[in-house]
Amino acid sequence: MNSLIVILGSFLLLALGYVFYGRMLEKFFEVNPANIPPSKQYYDGIDYVPAKNWLMLLGHHFSSIAGAGPIVGPIIAVALWGWVPAILWVVFGSILLGGVHDFAALMISIRHKAVSISSIAETVISRRFRLIFLSFVWLTLILVVAVFISVCSQTLASDTRTVIPCFGLIFVAVITGYMLYWIKVKSFIATAVGLGLLVLCIILGNFFPIDIGKNAFLIWCAVLLVYSYIASVIPVQILLQPRDYLSSFLLYFGIIAGAIGIFITHPVINAPMFSRWDAGSAGWLWPMLFISIACGANSGFHALVASGTTAKQLPNEAYAKRIGYGAMIIEAFLAVLVILVVSAGIAPGGLQAMLAKGGPGPIGAFGKGYNEVTKTILMGKGGLIAILILNSFILTTLDTATRIGRYISQELFKINNRFFATFVVVFISGFLAVTGSWNKIWLVFGASNQLVAALTFIVIASWLLCRGKSLKFVFLPAAFMLITALAALLLQVLDGIRSKNYLIVFITMALIVLAILMVFDAIGVIRKKGLKCKIL
Repeated sequence: MNSLIVILGSFLLLALGYVFYGRMLEKFFEVNPANIPPSKQYYDGIDYVPAKNWLMLLGHHFSSIAGAGPIVGPIIAVALWGWVPAILWVVFGSILLGGVHDFAALMISIRHKAVSISSIAETVISRRFRLIFLSFVWLTLILVVAVFISVCSQTLASDTRTVIPCFGLIFVAVITGYMLYWIKVKSFIATAVGLGLLVLCIILGNFFPIDIGKNAFLIWCAVLLVYSYIASVIPVQILLQPRDYLSSFLLYFGIIAGAIGIFITHPVINAPMFSRWDAGSAGWLWPMLFISIACGANSGFHALVASGTTAKQLPNEAYAKRIGYGAMIIEAFLAVLVILVVSAGIAPGGLQAMLAKGGPGPIGAFGKGYNEVTKTILMGKGGLIAILILNSFILTTLDTATRIGRYISQELFKINNRFFATFVVVFISGFLAVTGSWNKIWLVFGASNQLVAALTFIVIASWLLCRGKSLKFVFLPAAFMLITALAALLLQVLDGIRSKNYLIVFITMALIVLAILMVFDAIGVIRKKGLKCKIL
């Protein structure tokens, strides 16, 4: 099939979803631009800081939620089950589940002083639900930080041209933030200067690759851990906001260049439309495809970003749909683009070979496919740009995940000192990244992440009941994600027993038991008639 038809059809559906379904959600959650947002009402100069404009906050939110998820997950799904199931889940999942999940998490957090979704859970369900939910979230964030540090360190060690652009962007972001918040330069001028310096960093990185030797992986892990710590404790307007804002332009450029490349070359899709129902050790199409593709369709991590950092920076409720729902739609389009570049830009059978043991893996496949699709406009530099985009995704998600991990650690372990709370997150994540122990539990990460999404939907449903509202937008998504995540965990229990991987069995069974306890708590709330809840 012609890839141009697929990308145009996907774009049309996603745009219609944003305009019409997003508008319905906006009315349903009673968005009111006249309300004073928490970023202004509880301003503290560190976490509660209104973004300079909605584009800056969109850049932060989109860069943070995207990570490596919408790249790695779709590539694996295409290789195992075919491109049609992957496309369908991304497009319709983002419109009906992911966008609702992200937007609703943002809105109810705003209504509760921009606190985390887990804190709201105690208000509308129970204290036990909140504590278990916090534990889920904390574990998820530790894994996110550990894995992204490992992946980014491997990329920096293998493609030395990306070192200067990745770390140069940190200093460029600080300069841009200084121009915007301290000397009050107009946004257009500050953005132009920042982007100009970013382009200069990319050029310098291409001419001056930095190779630090055989211990590069460990050194980059240490550097990224230090960066994550500093980024988590300093005020958001110094680094996080401007860095994510500038990174978003790189991401937008990558998406636009890829779409133009497909429009010009409109390559034929080489990958099979549908491969098989049972992918062997990888599992069945349902539930495993819906676990493999999280970011890009629906991801529990998004709720942590929406209620963790974004809600504390939203300058006006009028922008909630653009950021909460709109960023999800953009990410879905990115996932569609990824599916097409590896399906059309790699020769038949090539994708499976690249993902096999000893191959370059999903990152290498993305670079090769993107380079092939964009070679007419990027002059063969598409592979470098693809890896740079991926690292930009990872770093922006890394600093956001560390900051949210700090919030959760303070809340869960009653740590008042933000410096020590950040150290706890960075130390444990760094240990897992360096030792490689995270690989042993990464198999359950996808399912636990989607379980967080299901539990977020349950919190949203309980909150709506407290307000006397209908569950029409969230009941079916909550049921689908809960059943899917639990089914995936059960399959992993069986696989762990067969392979005698008892660590996986223990962790997975613990997650299932805890999830069931939380569901019973939620059912008790839903059953109550004339429910009265304390609304902050």
